[in-house]
Amino acid sequence: MNKQKTIGALIGIAICALLIWGWDDDPKSSYYRNEGKVFGTYYNVRYEATEDLGEAIERAFEAFDNSLSLFNPHSILSAINDNRDTVTNDAFEQMWSEAERVYALSNGAFDITVAPLVKAFGFGRKSDQYAAIHPQTIDSIRSFVGFDKVQLIDHKVIKSDPRVQIDGGAVAKGQACDMIAEVLKEHGAENYLVDIGGEVVAHGVNDKGQAWHIGITKPNINNEGAQEELQEVLAVSDVCMATSGNYRNYYYADGERRSHTIDPRTGYPVQHSLLSATVVSSSCMRADALATACMVLGEEEGLAMIARAQDAACYFIVAQNDSLVTITSPQWDDFIR
Repeated sequence: MNKQKTIGALIGIAICALLIWGWDDDPKSSYYRNEGKVFGTYYNVRYEATEDLGEAIERAFEAFDNSLSLFNPHSILSAINDNRDTVTNDAFEQMWSEAERVYALSNGAFDITVAPLVKAFGFGRKSDQYAAIHPQTIDSIRSFVGFDKVQLIDHKVIKSDPRVQIDGGAVAKGQACDMIAEVLKEHGAENYLVDIGGEVVAHGVNDKGQAWHIGITKPNINNEGAQEELQEVLAVSDVCMATSGNYRNYYYADGERRSHTIDPRTGYPVQHSLLSATVVSSSCMRADALATACMVLGEEEGLAMIARAQDAACYFIVAQNDSLVTITSPQWDDFIR
């Protein structure tokens, strides 16, 4: 073999070695699972990626907590409720914008300033009895409840009354789902499921190459303490979904079981037959807010609001005598396919 052929052969071997080395070095993707407790509930994040993204997910949760947690005394939300001078950030302002839209869409049934009424009734304490409240007390509290009593101007919340309290809890889990989904996308994930306390963002497929499966819990209205059953299991690939229900949180008054859901327009707990509202929409934060609004409005008005929203659909579970009936909006099948 002459010198030129020898050099050519060596170059060929080197190229093959580089190709093999490069192929072996190419990171392989796997399905990962991160889970734990956050915001007083549990999260479960499953995704396909080239590395475990647990640390990035934890950092995102911490940033969210520093913005919108009612239980973190150093959060932006806590500072606003304490009337301390502070400026808002992107996460807070995204929550605010969605809350403002759904407040208008629901004709005031969804209102992030309802917290003083919830607290007054004792909802939040571990008790099945609510605090007896005089109507005059309710009227007094209602004087500083209402989204029309606050404004966001130049990254600051301006209150018409210092007693106004803001609670983003009705959108927090949904917003956090959107935020974690964004973290996954930024790291190249295309297949993932984010579940925070039952609020869900699903995209792509699971590790079996199939649609993600999401269960809707069957309300338990007659058999206290019975094991939870699923009303329905949905197979979805691209959906943002949130569920709100009255069947877990309730109190007894005059021998009757009543909802913990407060109508901010009246100041009193709602009384209707809608037990569970599952909503799908363009974001999980929006779905979360709309589901909460449905539980205030009830079946008929809730369906009307979802129709007005245009970018949402709903699945209601309604109590009729001692049985359960499911009702879906006309757009449901367009979202769940």
